[in-house]
Order: sequence, then structure tokens, then C-alpha cells
Amino acid sequence: MIFDRKITPSCEYCRYGNLIDDEHVICVKRGVVDSDSSCRRFRYDPLKRRPEVQPGFKPQDYSGDEFSL
Repeated sequence: MIFDRKITPSCEYCRYGNLIDDEHVICVKRGVVDSDSSCRRFRYDPLKRRPEVQPGFKPQDYSGDEFSL
């Protein structure tokens, strides 16, 4: 859950960190760190969480009859 209080701390979604790339975060407190690391100053920011990728819709898998009433 995005707004769950019981999450595993990660610099990727900490208030003090900003993503540089997929593997590194620049932190106000610690400098450049791995995105999956954390420290005692971790403060959760739910707006930095990335949602899970949803399965895509492929129109070619369906016929026009499936969309008519």
C-alpha cells in the first residue's frame, strides 16, 4: 500500500532523497547512496512511491463483438 505506515525504509521514497537514476539517490543528509539503503533519518514521503506497472490493454486480443451491447 502506498500510504501504509508499516513500510520497509528505503532512500528511494524518503523525504530527504531524490532519485538520480534507477540505482542511486542523492540525499540531503548522506550524499549519493544506493536507492535501497536507508538510515535513521528516514522520513516516509508517499508521493515518491512509484506505482506498480499495470497489465496493458491490447485491443487486438478482443473482437468488436465483445464491446457491443
